[in-house]
Amino acid sequence: MTDTIERYRHGLRPMRGRARHEPHRAATPLEALYDLVFAAAFGVAGVQLAEGVAAGHAGAAVGAFAFAVAAIIWAWINFSWFASAFDTDDWLFRLFTLVQMAGVIVLAIGLPPMFASLEDHGVFANQIMVSGYIVMRVGLLAQWLRAARDADYRPQAFAYVTFISVAQVGWVVVAWAPLPIDTAIAAAAACWLIELGGPIMAERKGEGERRGTPWHAHHIAERYALLTIIALGETVVGTLAAAQEIAQVQGWTGDAAVVIGAGVAMTFALWWSYTMMPSGPILARHRDRSFVWGYGHAVIFASIAAVGAGLHAIGFAYRAEDPLPAPAVILLIAVPVIVFMVSISLLHSYLVHSVMRGLPLHALAMILPVTGIVLAFAGVPLWACLLVVLAGPVFVVIAYEAGGWRLAQRHLDEALAHPA
Repeated sequence: MTDTIERYRHGLRPMRGRARHEPHRAATPLEALYDLVFAAAFGVAGVQLAEGVAAGHAGAAVGAFAFAVAAIIWAWINFSWFASAFDTDDWLFRLFTLVQMAGVIVLAIGLPPMFASLEDHGVFANQIMVSGYIVMRVGLLAQWLRAARDADYRPQAFAYVTFISVAQVGWVVVAWAPLPIDTAIAAAAACWLIELGGPIMAERKGEGERRGTPWHAHHIAERYALLTIIALGETVVGTLAAAQEIAQVQGWTGDAAVVIGAGVAMTFALWWSYTMMPSGPILARHRDRSFVWGYGHAVIFASIAAVGAGLHAIGFAYRAEDPLPAPAVILLIAVPVIVFMVSISLLHSYLVHSVMRGLPLHALAMILPVTGIVLAFAGVPLWACLLVVLAGPVFVVIAYEAGGWRLAQRHLDEALAHPA
C-alpha cells in the first residue's frame, strides 16, 4: 500500500528546496506538457513574422516578433528555474502550472493583434498579450509564496515576489495606458529589467549551500535542451508549409524537394550544433555562470524560431501573385542562422571561460550564410542560395566531428579542473 500511495497520490506537501545534486533528476511529464503551449506560441509568432514580411511590413514584423518571443521566453525561463528548485508535483503545484499554461495561450491569442497594431502604425495593441503574461505571473507568484514557507530560502523567494509584483504594476500600465508605440516598448523593456532584478538579488542571498535557489544543474540543462527542440519544431513546420505552398503552385517539383531536404537538414544541423555545448557539467561545477548562460539562451531560442519563420516564407516566393523577393526570404533565414551560430560560439566560450581557438573556424562558417545573401541579391535561384546558407551550420558540424571536438574537450577538462 505504501508504494501505491507514493506512486499515485498527489496530496499537498510542504514546498521545500530540492537537493542541488539530486541523483537521476530529469524533466517531468508536467514540464514536457508545459512546453507544448510554448510550441504553440512560437508557432503563432513565426507565422505572423513570415506573413508580415510577405505583406511588405518587414520592419514592423521583425520588431513585433522580437517583442513576442522575448515575452514567451522570459515566462518560460522563470518557471523552469523555479520548478528545478522547488517542484513538489502535488496537486496545487500542478494547478498553478495549469494557470501559467492558460496564460501562455492567452498571450498567443494576443500576438496577431499586437503584430497588426505595429504594422498599421497605430497604438500598441498588446492588451490581450499582456493579460496572458499577467495570468502567468499570478500563477508564478503563488508558487513563490509557497516556496517562501521554507525558512532556508525565504529571502530568495520574497526577492522574487517583490520584483515580480512591482513589474506587474508596470505591465498593467503598458497594456492599458494610451501610450505611443515607442513609449510602450520602452516601458515594457523597463518592466523586464525590473523582473530581472529578482534573480540578480535572490541568487546572491544566503551562504554556502543555501546561497541562491537550489536549482539542479543537469535538470536545467535538460530543460533548455528540450525547449531548443521545441523551437526547432518550428523549422519543421515552416519547411512543411513552404513545401505545400510550392506544390500548390507548381506541383511536386525539384524546388519543393530541395526545400524539404534543406529544411530538415537545417533542423538537424542546428540541433547538432547546440548539443556541442557542455552545459550540464559546467553548471554543476560553476553555478555562478548560470545567469549569462540562462538568459543568453533567449537569443538562441529566438533565432531558431526566426529560422522557422524564414523557411515558412519560402512558400511566399512561389506565389502566382506578388511573390516575395528571394533576397528577402534568404535574409529572413540567413540572419537568424548567423545569430544562432554566433550565440552558440560565445556561450560555449563563456561556459568554459576560454576564447575558443576554433572561433576562426566558426567565422569561416558564418561567411557561407553571408555568401547566400549576396548570391540572392545577385539573382541566383532561391534554392541554390538556401543550400549555401545551410552549408554554414553543416560545416561547423563536420569540422567538429572531424577533430574539432578534441579542442572542445580540452577546454571542458580545464574548466572542470578549475576551482568553483
